[in-house]
Amino acid sequence: MINLIYGGTEAGENYLKGFKERGKTVQSEVIESVNKILQDVKKHGDDALIKYTNKFDSSSIDKDSICVSREEIENAYKTIDSEFLDTLKLAAKNIKFFHERQKKNSWMITKDNGVILGQQIRGLERVGVYVPGGTAAYPSSVLMNVIPAKIADVKEIVMVTPPSKDGSINPNILAAADIAGVNKIYKAGGAQAIGALAFGTKIIDKVDKIVGPGNIFVAMAKKSVFGYVNIDMIAGPSEILILADESVDPSYVAADLMSQAEHDKLASAVLITTSEKLAQDVKEELKKQVENLSRKDIILESLKNYGLIIVTDDIQSGIDLSNSIAPEHLELCVKEPFSILGSIKNAGSIFMGNFAPEPLGDYIAGPNHVLPTGGTARFFSPLSVDDFVKKSSFTYYSQEELQKVSNKIMKFADIEGLTAHANSVKVRLK
Repeated sequence: MINLIYGGTEAGENYLKGFKERGKTVQSEVIESVNKILQDVKKHGDDALIKYTNKFDSSSIDKDSICVSREEIENAYKTIDSEFLDTLKLAAKNIKFFHERQKKNSWMITKDNGVILGQQIRGLERVGVYVPGGTAAYPSSVLMNVIPAKIADVKEIVMVTPPSKDGSINPNILAAADIAGVNKIYKAGGAQAIGALAFGTKIIDKVDKIVGPGNIFVAMAKKSVFGYVNIDMIAGPSEILILADESVDPSYVAADLMSQAEHDKLASAVLITTSEKLAQDVKEELKKQVENLSRKDIILESLKNYGLIIVTDDIQSGIDLSNSIAPEHLELCVKEPFSILGSIKNAGSIFMGNFAPEPLGDYIAGPNHVLPTGGTARFFSPLSVDDFVKKSSFTYYSQEELQKVSNKIMKFADIEGLTAHANSVKVRLK
């Protein structure tokens, strides 16, 4: 069901070499299909967008119905569970609380010599948010992608999501979008929706950045349009790594490993522990708990192929291995989690102690759940307010201060062979 190995960093790294490569092989026909759709949308705009929407998702979408109406949003509020609506509002409140503390302000400083330096920070003009539809409808992702953009003062946020066969949108998705502050919602998904956002059509204006999860066609489309627009990241299969000692209840660990394994068959769930007893107890708990879970088959295949328990000699070996893996989600299920927090170098989101399970971060706590995968936490960060702003620096010098450094500027230009650079300073010295 799940592999168990003994040893330190070397043994773990040898087994985990394939983890970061899983899911990266993309069939050439997928790329060819995506590029064909993108070029069609680029050339034919709304006609192509609606053609593919009706081909893949719904046969009832036209230019008049592709944009979600206010009436459809109001009807969504009437149909969703009232308790869940309260939950959405609480989650939105917590996400806003956390991300408001990320916001940076423009600044300016005047030096003693009168030189003025500064940075101007502005929200992007227009952002597109992709939201999966159908069975993979995740209102939590709507909140996580939209709220940081609102806090960053993005002027317009548009959302695209594939419609159901009858042309409707999941009401939970519509309510989440309205609560988060989406300006416009369009009934379109797949590569065709990404193309519309990237190139613009008569109905959907071109955006500056596209964020949000999707299937392999959406991921490849985002990758292809990067450069026309900015994108958040190309997300890989989900991951969890739990670093645990003997203090944790094995039932907690087993449950948390499966909370990620249920995402898909490529998801990875890893336990690193100093306790052989915990390792064996977790294996037994996995067997017991999986029997009661709706996605049992997916969990079992995920654990079989990418599940792993590693028993290390000491906690430092476990920390070193965790830093090497750079997991998307890291749980520190140890007696004193804050004592080792400073040693964690690479992780997307860190969950501290025995009562901060990963789903807490997915839904309610507030930190963003859009995280780097496949070891990219070594150099990427979670989605944040910073992803939705652009920064411009500005400089002011008086004539006297420019003269003081003019020779040094011209020397630089001379060394680099850029005589016009030197001349732009020289003409000001007359």
